Amino acid sequence: MKLVYFSWIRERLDIAEEEAELPANVMTLGDLLSWQKSRGEEFAAVFAHEKVVRVALNQEHADDPATSLEGVTEAAFFPPMTGG
Repeated sequence: MKLVYFSWIRERLDIAEEEAELPANVMTLGDLLSWQKSRGEEFAAVFAHEKVVRVALNQEHADDPATSLEGVTEAAFFPPMTGG
């Protein structure tokens, strides 16, 4: 799966994007976020507060941890947006 990181998340991890082989037990958005937290100290720090990290799966916003990853080829992680 292609994982893409934006804004301060990209800066903190020092990764803009990567191709990742997800473990077989990562089947939902919640699983993906838990797996991200397990990838090391920087990942744990970034993903510790899920409310400050938004996710898009195949370029569609997703926030339900039960969302299936079946058919998902890209996950993007970004901070909440504000507008005016």
